[in-house]
Amino acid sequence: MSDSKKLPVWCSGKEWCPITSTATLIGRKWHTVVIDRLLEDGAMGFSELQSAVGEISSKVLSDVLEDLEEKKLVDRDIVSEKPFRVNYSLTERGAALQPVVEEMNNWGEKYLKPAENKNSSVA
Repeated sequence: MSDSKKLPVWCSGKEWCPITSTATLIGRKWHTVVIDRLLEDGAMGFSELQSAVGEISSKVLSDVLEDLEEKKLVDRDIVSEKPFRVNYSLTERGAALQPVVEEMNNWGEKYLKPAENKNSSVA
């Protein structure tokens, strides 16, 4: 990928910059869930995506999609004006996160278990 297509980031340590910047980029609470659903199910409308994610408010989903769109990980395509309908899909850059999301899932399945309650959870 040419430098002109790369997202600008700043960090103090060059050796770990790609790791910390990627974690910061997708590490907010719902970001990886939305990316995972779009990887799994493909392009979908707002309501479909909200149902696929589950337990996310419209406001939070809207904020997440806006942030992912600004970071060029998600595309927003207007499907129709009347009634107004938008589809969300991953960009090439967003779809390239598939192995990252899969490995996060694999690691979680191997090293994490459901907590007895919210207070005993490590995350």
